[in-house]
Amino acid sequence: MAEFVSPTKVVSLARRHRTSAAGAPAKISYFWLLAGMVFHLLQASGVLSAHLKQLTGAKLSDSALSGRRKTIGLAFFQALLDQTLQGIAQAGIHSRAFYKGFLLTGIDGTTWNVSNTPPIKKSAKKTRTRRRSAAFFKLSTAAIYELGTHNPLAVRIGVKGESEMEMALPLLLAFQTHWLLIADRYYGLAKVVFFLLSLPTPTHFLLRVRKNLKSKSLQRLRDGSCLVEIRHNETNKRVMIREIHAQVRRRSGQWVTIRLWTNLLDPKQHPARELVELYGVRWEQEIAFKELKIHLRRSSLLLSHTLITAGQEVACLILAQALVARMRLDAAKSHTPILQISFLRTLDLFRSFWALSSLMADLLSSDDRPLLLRRMLHHLAQQASPPRRKRSCPRALRQPVSSWPRLIKNASIKGSFQFRIIRKAS
Repeated sequence: MAEFVSPTKVVSLARRHRTSAAGAPAKISYFWLLAGMVFHLLQASGVLSAHLKQLTGAKLSDSALSGRRKTIGLAFFQALLDQTLQGIAQAGIHSRAFYKGFLLTGIDGTTWNVSNTPPIKKSAKKTRTRRRSAAFFKLSTAAIYELGTHNPLAVRIGVKGESEMEMALPLLLAFQTHWLLIADRYYGLAKVVFFLLSLPTPTHFLLRVRKNLKSKSLQRLRDGSCLVEIRHNETNKRVMIREIHAQVRRRSGQWVTIRLWTNLLDPKQHPARELVELYGVRWEQEIAFKELKIHLRRSSLLLSHTLITAGQEVACLILAQALVARMRLDAAKSHTPILQISFLRTLDLFRSFWALSSLMADLLSSDDRPLLLRRMLHHLAQQASPPRRKRSCPRALRQPVSSWPRLIKNASIKGSFQFRIIRKAS
């Protein structure tokens, strides 16, 4: 933990953002409180006070820990995420995380269900749905991930009902020149394109776009794509980008048309067929959210009783996921793709190692702990999963509650990703 998060940085940020310093001197430092919270979320069961005692030996009640967390607030955790999260993929080693020198990154949002406790009912407003109010208050999050490693790069946590776009636009300020952003139709808007192009560092993107957005065709390229001009509705500014139309075969066997916008304008260096196939990598963001919300989280609801502590819990889950990503990286080394190292197996091993280290701290020498970790990572590498099957299943439910068809018999389609470029007239 200390190698990932600097104890000095944690103490400095906590003192800067704490809301109160009243009361008796703290029994544990801010760093060990943070480490205890991350350690707690990495465990399959138990309470924070028990896990903190196991890790540090300090005996504090859960109510005392809750009060300590309230004095820190959420701003400290957001600042810590901003300064701690960083890329781990290397161009010369992890080829699947890159496309012609660009680091493949994705941006998307997700929500978290928070318990209906009295403090949350008093301060929060539930989302309206087609069947009245939602059952639980939704805590929103927007995140940028390395698609080839499932490692979080930047995160914004909203506790005031912020929209996904409100949180996503500040995240885009963290983009670097060698990143390639791949995003779905929520971000396929002219205002997002102009925002990306206005950033101080050159930014490259591949966005899926709704079919009803207007663009002016300028030139048809030999690979089937087109150079088009789009306009910002508010400023009336115009810019030239590249547009690709393609048909992709769904799980049902039907062909669906997709439309992509990119500022990779050279059709020789970045052919349309490569970019259409590259867009499929965006699904790795959904798998990263699955690892975070299903495999790592222990229940369908966040365990915290206030919005601020719920935001802290999400921040610690993000930090825990980043730690697991680094363990997968260490286990994979250079001979195994990172995503073939199982997230669940890594998580189980991480839980075992951290628990064993805390319980046997006085029995393990300074040389024993690194040796034990190396053996665990070697064992993890030997259990690497085979490459993913090229298989998809239809979108259907056995007991449908939406417009999806009813699933009567299981079926699947095997084979490579099927698509074809649509040539538009200039």
